Amino acid sequence: MKRAPAAAAALLLAALPAAAGCEGSGRDPGTVKVVYQDFGAFRAADAIMRSVKEEFEAADEGVTVELHPIEAPAEEYQTQVNLMNRSAAEAPDILYEDSFTINQDVEAGYLHPLDEYWESWEDADQYSEQADAAVTARDGSRYGVMLGTDTRGLWYNRTLLEQAGVGVPWEPEDWDAVLEAARAVQEEFGDEVTAFNLFGGTPAGEVSSMQGFQMLLTGTGDRLYDEDAEKWTAGSQGFTDALEFYDTVYSEGLALDTRDMLNANAPTLNLEERMPQGEMAISLDGSWATQTWIEEGASPWPEWEEEMAFTAMPTQDGADPGATSLSGGWTLAMGAKTADPDLAWEVMATALNKENATEFAVRGAQIPVRADVAESEEYRERSPIVEEANELVEVTHFRPAYAEYPRVSLAVQEATEQVLLGEATPEEAAAAYDRELAEIVGEDQVTGG
Repeated sequence: MKRAPAAAAALLLAALPAAAGCEGSGRDPGTVKVVYQDFGAFRAADAIMRSVKEEFEAADEGVTVELHPIEAPAEEYQTQVNLMNRSAAEAPDILYEDSFTINQDVEAGYLHPLDEYWESWEDADQYSEQADAAVTARDGSRYGVMLGTDTRGLWYNRTLLEQAGVGVPWEPEDWDAVLEAARAVQEEFGDEVTAFNLFGGTPAGEVSSMQGFQMLLTGTGDRLYDEDAEKWTAGSQGFTDALEFYDTVYSEGLALDTRDMLNANAPTLNLEERMPQGEMAISLDGSWATQTWIEEGASPWPEWEEEMAFTAMPTQDGADPGATSLSGGWTLAMGAKTADPDLAWEVMATALNKENATEFAVRGAQIPVRADVAESEEYRERSPIVEEANELVEVTHFRPAYAEYPRVSLAVQEATEQVLLGEATPEEAAAAYDRELAEIVGEDQVTGG
């Protein structure tokens, strides 16, 4: 296999002191260590990396692609990777990196910049400016390449809604319409069916913050971070309104009971059991849900296309643009302690080529970020992503990808947990969040309140 072009050589030379130190710590420059999450419904990375290992080792004799799948939810996965990164001998050469953690990992010194590799990569022009922005850190350098993206909205069971007297196709125009449908399901089925799944609490981690709370907050017009002021937002009415929605859903018994919601496996159980078994009518969740139900998925459900439908989460009062969504995306990044950056990039580029990117998009039910994949007949024919999920890209939002965000997100999760457990009113939980926010980022970095 051809080595990286000369344009990347300067980067390797610049890294020689670090590389030498890594080799002295027992790192084998002929081995590329790849670390990725393999948990719950998220199995696509493992399938692709096994294919890359086989392909690369067959083409480049003497090179070993060493795979380290980690079976853990996102927060635990990140913790394990952070621990590995503290040791030169254990640190990964390539890691599966959530785009919102890039800034914090750059500041921790865990990631290697990719600018010079990117500038000479023939496939770089397949990626949009939006995909580029997601992997560019505050220092202006690129530290990852997007594998795919997603949107979030309302999955609903056609049969259950019809039996409850809710017309389908269902397109709720505001929050009240969502609640009305959930109440109709509850009245029809009682405890036999969870009327509306709204993630909350700390055990589900970022799922609660992103698929739950922020899907509501963005529908109010308010945000966690004020991009114009370049400060975090406190005291917003939208924050309290979102928590009031939680209070309504949980106090009326429309959601999972709190014990089930505060189970870290709730997202997986919903997709693998509750929804296929007809035990959940509506769920605010991600476009990737179908990766669980396809033939290669963790819980194949051939009837899902007949039973399930996807619709937009409306804004609070139906205000323009009428709907909202959140998007994220996983990336491949290079570890700062890699012994051979050129070789690590070659393995990355293999994983990111059109063929593997297509397979990842299909198996992971991803919205492609490579233009040639999105436009290919193979993707269009095989993709389980529904058209409605793709359309939400036009109204989607992204998390504030700053180093402070993970701690801010935890404070959001704690606020939702206080409300769903009835330990605080929405106003009290919002006030507690404002106080914690100031402690996390500093009072001078907060606006409002």
